Amino acid sequence: MRTLALLLVLGVCASWVSCKPTQEKKDRVHHNKDLSDHAHDDSKDFQYDHEAFLGKEEAKTFDQLTPEESQERLGKIVDKIDRNKDGFITGEELRDWITHTQNRYIYENVNKHWVDYDKNKDDKISWEEYKNTTYGYAAEEFYDVPDKERYRQMMRRDERRFKQADKDGDLIATREEFTAFLHPEEFDYMQDIVVTETIEDIDKNGDGSVDVNEYIADMYTPEADEPEPEWVKTERQQFADHRDLNKDGKMDRSEISHWIKPHEYDHADLEAKHLIYESDKDKVGVKRSGHRHICLIV
Repeated sequence: MRTLALLLVLGVCASWVSCKPTQEKKDRVHHNKDLSDHAHDDSKDFQYDHEAFLGKEEAKTFDQLTPEESQERLGKIVDKIDRNKDGFITGEELRDWITHTQNRYIYENVNKHWVDYDKNKDDKISWEEYKNTTYGYAAEEFYDVPDKERYRQMMRRDERRFKQADKDGDLIATREEFTAFLHPEEFDYMQDIVVTETIEDIDKNGDGSVDVNEYIADMYTPEADEPEPEWVKTERQQFADHRDLNKDGKMDRSEISHWIKPHEYDHADLEAKHLIYESDKDKVGVKRSGHRHICLIV
């Protein structure tokens, strides 16, 4: 019940926050991550490629190594990238590696929670393990909880998302499935549940869509007699021009999906193609044994 008590404390804190005006704009949009803060200009340096390939934090570690140490460690990484061990690095393998390094914080977050939820140490997490750890073993009754229905709704929402993440339907999550449960915005097959949860959060009149007032209310709560900030006026125009695509005065599921996960360039794919192009000088594929071409770039 300690976890449930913590939830209650957090709930009280949330109620305090909700009583105050939201001055800063919330952002529900899931953008593709920038691979580096540096300009992608190989004529000056390879810092962009360096951070894209290693991740920003890991790149800082490599900057402290001698050239020999860096070369050795990069060689070991390139060996890991070659998943099928055929001696070549494909664009797909390189793209997957870059995506992995950029999502390292997600895996670290999952690993941190994994220890708490995997009670029987079978390297899987069942719904029962998650529910009992998060809501307590008396979760169905919620003894001593003031707002029982609210916590039942929270649990039902978690269970629905857990079932969506659980591809084989056995209510037991592998590490990948649990990652999809905790970070659904990162997985295409979880997009529908992200849209559903977004509507539930914003749709106050219960019509299954989001009108402009609900859209603004999710970002901004004015104080009495407070003039509307310019950015709020801009967001109203954004809603009319770019969110409400069919111009019916509200966003449906398709429009909400387009809003929260817009179609953008796949930066990891573009960077993988760039590294392959720069490294594959003979145009027959980047050989794993000839990894120095990649190492010299990153």
